[in-house]
Amino acid sequence: MATSPQHTRALHIEDMPLIERLLNNSEYVYQRFTLEELPLLLRRYPAVGLFHRETLQGFLLSQVTNPPTGWISGFGVSWTESGNYISILNKLLPVLETQLLRRNVHQLHYSGNDIERDWLQKLLLKWGFVPYSYLYAYDKYDYKIPASGNQQVTLRPVQIATDMSALLNLERLCFEDLWCYDATAFTDIAATHPYFVVAELQQQVIGYQFNALEGDSGYLVRIAVHPHYNSQGIGTRLMAEAVRFFAQEKVTRIMLNTQEENLHAHGLYEWFGFIRLQQRGFVLRRTF
Repeated sequence: MATSPQHTRALHIEDMPLIERLLNNSEYVYQRFTLEELPLLLRRYPAVGLFHRETLQGFLLSQVTNPPTGWISGFGVSWTESGNYISILNKLLPVLETQLLRRNVHQLHYSGNDIERDWLQKLLLKWGFVPYSYLYAYDKYDYKIPASGNQQVTLRPVQIATDMSALLNLERLCFEDLWCYDATAFTDIAATHPYFVVAELQQQVIGYQFNALEGDSGYLVRIAVHPHYNSQGIGTRLMAEAVRFFAQEKVTRIMLNTQEENLHAHGLYEWFGFIRLQQRGFVLRRTF
């Protein structure tokens, strides 16, 4: 009996050119990573591809930021297989989940930017994903800074080896498990993000922030302040320096996402001139 030329297998760093080619040519792509992050994703986390002989027809990538929590970090199909993206996802998702279970991951999440137009949402709901959280998106098109924040705070580049304990402590204090990073994730962030600073007061790390760049856009990815130091101008200081960084990089648009219920952060962003977009982001979760 003849063996089918179509098969799935794990993806590795050697497959990166195939994935990049698909990213550049596909009609259906979901990408929750920058190209700088792609090598680390392939080295560290489960990833699977559907092949026809040696041709990559589709891929599904993951990221494990804080077991048992994992994320779908990327999905795409080749241009020639655009009409088969549903069947390709159906073939790849069970294989990926099997690999994730071996990493003690049993909660898989998907984040979309627009709940009204997201093309993967309906497919994932059929797979048993359920709505978990809602997000707001903000954009800023200038470099205006309403205040510089607490000048007693020292901002310096992260030193991942010595700052790790403080970073992990801030994660536990500031975020629910879904959003927390573990030591591996922080190590990768420090290696791939052009701006990652910590805030120090009396030689204690009390906050951090990291940003990303892609083309002429800037992403304010994460800001965290120890709850004990809330309302002391720490967040304002971090935001002001982030805007100065983006001005230096000459981005034309600064973007961010935040949880719908994070009202304190909404006020800070809007004070800094960020405009809330009409689209509503969301997070889906599947437990397996």
